[in-house]
Amino acid sequence: PEIWLEYAQYSIGGIGQEGGIERVRSIFERALTAVGLHVTKGTALWEAYREFENAILETAQPAPGSVPSPEQQQVLCSQLEKIHTLFRRQLGIPLLDMEASYAEYEEWSEDPIPETIIKSYKKALQQLEKCKPYEEALLGAETPKLAEYQAYIDFEMKAGDPARIQLIYERALAENCLVPDLWARYNQYLDRQLKVKELVLSAHDRAVRNCPWTVGLWIRYLLALERHRVDHGTISEMFEKALNAGFIQATDYVEIWQAYLDYLRRRVDFTQDSSKELEELRSAFARAVEYLKQEVEERFSESGDPSCTIMQNWARVEARLCNNMQKARELWDNIMTKGNAKYANMWLEYYNLERAHGDTQHCRKALHRAVQCTSDYPEHVCEVLLTLERIEGTLEDWDAAVQKTENRLARVNEQRAKAAEKEAALAKQEEEKAEQRKQARAEKKASKKAKKTRIGDKRKADDDDDEWGQEEEAEQPNKRHKGDGDGVLLEEDMEVEMGLFGRSGPEKPANQKEKASASRRDIPKVPHDSSKDHLTVFVSNLAYNMAEPEVKLKELFEGCGEVAEVRPVFSNKGTFRGYCYVEFKEEKSAQQALGLDRKVVEGRPMFVSPCVDKNKNPDFKVFRYSTTLEKHKLFISGLPFSCTKEELEAVCKAHGNVKDIRLVTNRAGKPKGLAYVEYENEAQASQAVLKMDGLVVKEHTIKVAISNPPLRKLPDRAEAGRAPQFAVPRQPYGARGKGRTQLSLMPRALQRQSHPGAKAENGMVQNSPATSSKPPSEEPKKMSNADFAKMLLKK
Repeated sequence: PEIWLEYAQYSIGGIGQEGGIERVRSIFERALTAVGLHVTKGTALWEAYREFENAILETAQPAPGSVPSPEQQQVLCSQLEKIHTLFRRQLGIPLLDMEASYAEYEEWSEDPIPETIIKSYKKALQQLEKCKPYEEALLGAETPKLAEYQAYIDFEMKAGDPARIQLIYERALAENCLVPDLWARYNQYLDRQLKVKELVLSAHDRAVRNCPWTVGLWIRYLLALERHRVDHGTISEMFEKALNAGFIQATDYVEIWQAYLDYLRRRVDFTQDSSKELEELRSAFARAVEYLKQEVEERFSESGDPSCTIMQNWARVEARLCNNMQKARELWDNIMTKGNAKYANMWLEYYNLERAHGDTQHCRKALHRAVQCTSDYPEHVCEVLLTLERIEGTLEDWDAAVQKTENRLARVNEQRAKAAEKEAALAKQEEEKAEQRKQARAEKKASKKAKKTRIGDKRKADDDDDEWGQEEEAEQPNKRHKGDGDGVLLEEDMEVEMGLFGRSGPEKPANQKEKASASRRDIPKVPHDSSKDHLTVFVSNLAYNMAEPEVKLKELFEGCGEVAEVRPVFSNKGTFRGYCYVEFKEEKSAQQALGLDRKVVEGRPMFVSPCVDKNKNPDFKVFRYSTTLEKHKLFISGLPFSCTKEELEAVCKAHGNVKDIRLVTNRAGKPKGLAYVEYENEAQASQAVLKMDGLVVKEHTIKVAISNPPLRKLPDRAEAGRAPQFAVPRQPYGARGKGRTQLSLMPRALQRQSHPGAKAENGMVQNSPATSSKPPSEEPKKMSNADFAKMLLKK
């Protein structure tokens, strides 16, 4: 509405030109058609139109004291009637502040308002009362307001006024132009109800421009072009644009090809033996098969059409419409060579085609091959073969079919029996192994309990000995830092223990470290006071070897306000565990301290978060970044690790105004090759996706998509002694199934196996070592030490 109003007012400047007044009126009429029904903003446009007509009326008034000529009187009456008409049209529409417009009309009009206009006004007033709850809901809701708009659309759909339905859809899309489902519903309404060519095709064109990655919108566009009899060249050009749109999965390309092939098939007159349209259809089928084989499989590393549906449809067209069974048989032979010969349903599809358009000889041949090759449901094809011979075959044909099916089913039953035995044996082995593991755990638990008892007795006996701390350490040689608290050593934790962090500074002598640890053990532990959580922040991801963390952190946080206390958390040995609590004198200081989140301290990003007990506040969300679809933000993967924020900004700002860039790093502050780029609006982000996806940055091909982070899963309960918001469930076993602190000695090259890439929500491929291509029920075969040695010798 604002743009239409600005445009109409701008056009008034040209009324002095020839036909200028009529041109301004046509612009106002177009504006009223587009947004004149807008409940909250339409009134301003109607008022501007009336002001324009009133200004013309003033110029048509005769000079004071003069008598108007008949021509002047006619112009005056005509202009008055235009203003009357505008008032009456406006009062028949439910608009905000329409009571004021009615009062203005009463005051302006010299004649009483007609009864029909009053009835129309009251009806519009009642309609406005029904619309008000939906308008108020939109005013109070936060972007994107999809639920509120959908409720408004449903309300207008029940009323059934096409102009109002179209307007509310357009209002919703103005704020949600990157929501494919909304475009699809709007286009479906236009296709089925309005059916106005210019309006329908314009909406389809805007839909694919805003959401080019959605194949369904392209298919609807092609159908709409055909429905409104657009020329063949335009439809073919639009199809080529669809192929270059960059769909997100391989099956999308099969769907768009199938839609285009359906269109080409409908153009062919099959009563003729040959035609230009038929040759174009055959050429398109061949190109589709080649495109899926070369382009799609190469890009997605998978076939978008494993069951060869396009080739099947091609064979059906050749057999049923072109009476060319020879070509159909060639196509089906090609289908079977692509790994489909083991499926009974594929053979039965071929058999049904031969049955309808071929001959008995080829039907029999196809079923004999099916009996030999089918591995999923061989009984089914055997039954179909016997049925065929029972109806049409000779005695020799019957005997051959019976013998073939019996032999095949005997082999199948034998294979199934062996598989069942093997499965039973494996299940028995698993039960025995589970029992052995259970027994081993029980023995280990008993030995640990006995060991603890012995240590307790020894401590009581040597209570006055100054060396008790050294004896405790000797009794527990395997105790390590817990890392993140999950019981598995992370790479960063291993680096800390091996001394890879903090090498830039001078290393303390061993005796000084022992004295520092001993002094830490002597300090009594202060319990956390949850009543001061509003004054406290939780600081984590600090280096384990940080010297004097109290002093260091107090200096860091003093700029936020007076620090009451810094409480670092130490292990039983007195070593710093990498996190602490910082308590302030005032609450506003704690709020200001949150701004230091991700500040780099001694080479690592420091995490600063509110101190919240999740047991009391289970709904508290720690993760500060959005986990929903962000249509104005891009997710970029595949960046070189050396790429800086400034370099990435230089690439992105060519496609719009960049508001923020966040390079994703790990807990050690090292880049992960990922980034989030926020633009001013959704349109700029959409254009950037099209222009930047596949761009080469420092010899790295990047992938760009609209940001849609996965939902972040948090643990059910916090681990004792750690901050609730960063707690992770502890794992009872390590890499070798023993104690948590034991490391696997198998080389990494042997541990890593190739796994099919899983498609993430943001379009990047993740090859997670934890993901296995085997079913959950199957476990990898465990190797003995002898097997492991043999494998290494072979290498």
